[in-house]
Amino acid sequence: MAGYTREVARRIFAQEFRESNLSFKDGDDQYAPQYLLTPTGAKVNRIFIVGTLIEKEDIGTDSEYWRGRVTDPTGSFLIYAGQYQPEAAQVLAECETPAFVAVVGKPSTYTTNEGDVLTSVRPESLHIVDGQTRDMWVIETAKCTLDRIKELDGSSPNAQRAKEYYDPDAKHYSSMVSQALKSLKETY
Repeated sequence: MAGYTREVARRIFAQEFRESNLSFKDGDDQYAPQYLLTPTGAKVNRIFIVGTLIEKEDIGTDSEYWRGRVTDPTGSFLIYAGQYQPEAAQVLAECETPAFVAVVGKPSTYTTNEGDVLTSVRPESLHIVDGQTRDMWVIETAKCTLDRIKELDGSSPNAQRAKEYYDPDAKHYSSMVSQALKSLKETY
């Protein structure tokens, strides 16, 4: 009997996440996992972000449905939590902004009538954390991103697919990492 293993939650900066728009399934099965491939070649089924929750709003009509904006040094993520993410929705409902939060969730894409692809995160878990946790996330996410940028010249299938689809500018993403790390120096 094969066991179920959870996908690793990938660390992605907001800027790269917002610039991602290639969604696909691994397999034809209706239960096949859904992925988002980022320009640096991260194959994301789950995402791990830590940032500052700067705004939140209950946008639900019949029941609570929360939208939050979480920022990192490169931009912001939109998160949506409702009846199917009750713990995350409760944290959003009760927490004061601004607050440092850690979020593990599923990437979600939506294509507008104009053809633009909007990205967001459906939180599986959302916790209030401290500034040191946020700073460690920035450092670790910078390392992960730099590793993926180096791999773009390699032969991994994800890197090859990202290169073919996005034609990513490695300097653009290296600069994003530098900007994120520089923000930490300004804090201390």
